[in-house]
Amino acid sequence: MLVFSTSDKGGSGRSVTSSNIAYRLCLQGYDVAYADFDFGSPTAGALFEITAVQRGLPDNEDDSEVGLHRYLLGSYVGVARFDVGATTDRSGLRYIGSNAGRLVLLPGDEGGAEFLTSDDVVVNRCARLLTELDQEFEIVVIDLSAGRSVALEIALKTMALEQLRDHVVRWLVFHRWTRQHILAAAGLVYGPNGLVNTGVNYGHRREELLAAIRFVRTAVPAPNAHLGARHGAQATWLQEQNAALKRLATHNKLGLTSLLGATPIEQVLQWREQIILDNDVVANIAAQETVDAYNYLARRLMDNVAWERL
Repeated sequence: MLVFSTSDKGGSGRSVTSSNIAYRLCLQGYDVAYADFDFGSPTAGALFEITAVQRGLPDNEDDSEVGLHRYLLGSYVGVARFDVGATTDRSGLRYIGSNAGRLVLLPGDEGGAEFLTSDDVVVNRCARLLTELDQEFEIVVIDLSAGRSVALEIALKTMALEQLRDHVVRWLVFHRWTRQHILAAAGLVYGPNGLVNTGVNYGHRREELLAAIRFVRTAVPAPNAHLGARHGAQATWLQEQNAALKRLATHNKLGLTSLLGATPIEQVLQWREQIILDNDVVANIAAQETVDAYNYLARRLMDNVAWERL
């Protein structure tokens, strides 16, 4: 299965949520590859706390392997791989469990930049890479750059190729629970130059593409968050705003029928973007609700019923 993670705005929680979903899938026994296609800001290594690639793979003259950016641009050597359990600096990530699967990071390149082209050479190399990864791993998470980036174009062009049409593909669109993020996510998917129309222009079937897209709401306040308001007027206002956001999401086709799930506001992630471990909950550092949300998203991602078009 190929899972593309995208968002229209930075700060949507796309990367931190995607990496936590990948980790939870690994705990459930799946072999997972995480490909950092955020070419302008490849920081997945920092999320998995692998110091050697916390800003992407450094450029050395004697490289026997390269990051994804240089590979797609035509490098003749292979893409570097980092087994998270073996290379992370975080002790809690080193031993995932005897029943867990593999979790492997394919980093971007340090100092890499957003692509200026999505030509046939880049697309064909991307197709070769994703085909190989899909054969080796049960789930491949591709973390794209934010917005209508060339990374998104490369992904759409690649998945329109005939040799990839039989692969299981899912698109996750992340947005925070704010008016601006809802409107931005709707524009990214349904706008005139959005994911769907662009995909159709590249050869995708509209209904198939729509059926493969689900939204993930991030940093959503708890249902009873208004109870913490200082005044009754503020509590009423908060309830009204939440109701207004629900109406806005439904109106823009981001409602419950297209929703994969949501994550709560997590204080740990307000200070430090990282993988949330079960031990963080046991130590009363992170909230159980956050772990529950990531587990739920991981299960729903693999549940075919959740992807039936309503």
